[in-house]
Amino acid sequence: MAKHTGPTSTSRYWVIVPAAGIGTRMRSDLPKQYLQLQGKTLLEHTVERLLAIPDLAGLVLALSPSDPYWERLPLAGDPRVAVVDGGSERSRSVLNALNYLTLQADASDWVMVHDAARPCITPSSIAGLCRHTANHPVGGILGVPVGDTLKRVGPRNVILDTCDRRGLWQAQTPQLFRYQLLHQCLARALAHGEAITDEASALELAGYQPLIVEGRSDNIKVTRPEDLALAEAILQRQEQR
Repeated sequence: MAKHTGPTSTSRYWVIVPAAGIGTRMRSDLPKQYLQLQGKTLLEHTVERLLAIPDLAGLVLALSPSDPYWERLPLAGDPRVAVVDGGSERSRSVLNALNYLTLQADASDWVMVHDAARPCITPSSIAGLCRHTANHPVGGILGVPVGDTLKRVGPRNVILDTCDRRGLWQAQTPQLFRYQLLHQCLARALAHGEAITDEASALELAGYQPLIVEGRSDNIKVTRPEDLALAEAILQRQEQR
C-alpha cells in the first residue's frame, strides 16, 4: 500500500470507529468486525489502515460494553487507540466517542468517522478527502455516483417507478468534519429524536451543506456473508499493487 500524503503537518486529525454492532445480516455467531480476512479480523484491517494516517492525534474505538474480543487482539495494546462504550445505534456510539474527546480535541480539529466494516479504504482516498475539505467551511464525505438503475418499490415488492439517478451518490466513509461542529450538530439531532444514518445527515439537519468527494467503488462495506469474499479479493489486489 502507498503511504498517506493528505493531512499537513499543521493539522490535527482524530479518528472515530463505531464498532458496537453485531451485524445480524452476516448470520454469524461473531460480530462481523471480528470475522477473519487473510488471517486478521476485519476490524484489524480497518484500524491498521487508519492508524497509518500522518499527524494522527488518536483513534477512538466505540465497542459494545460486553465485547470480549477486542482485548485479545494485538492492536488492543496500541497507545494511540482509546476505547469507549458504544451505544445501541451508530450515532450514539459516535457521540460517546466525541464526548470522550471533549478535553483533548480543539474545536477546529478534524474528526474522521469511519465504518469498522470498511477494511478496503485506501490511503489515496483518505488523502483526497483531506485535501478537498482542507479549506471547506463544513467538511465532507467520500462517496461514489450511483451507477445502477434505482426502483421505487411499494407493498408486496411491486415496482412503483424508476428513479432519476442524476445527482444521486452513494455515501461512504470516512466522513470528515471539525470537532466542535460535528459534536454540536450530532448532539442536537439526537436530543430532538432525529434519525441519523450518518454524520453528514446530522449536519444537513442543522442547515449545513457538506462536500462529497469522489472515492472508489472498492471501498465496500461488509454487510452480508458474500461481501467477505469480495473484500478479501479487494485486499489481495490492493496489496499486489
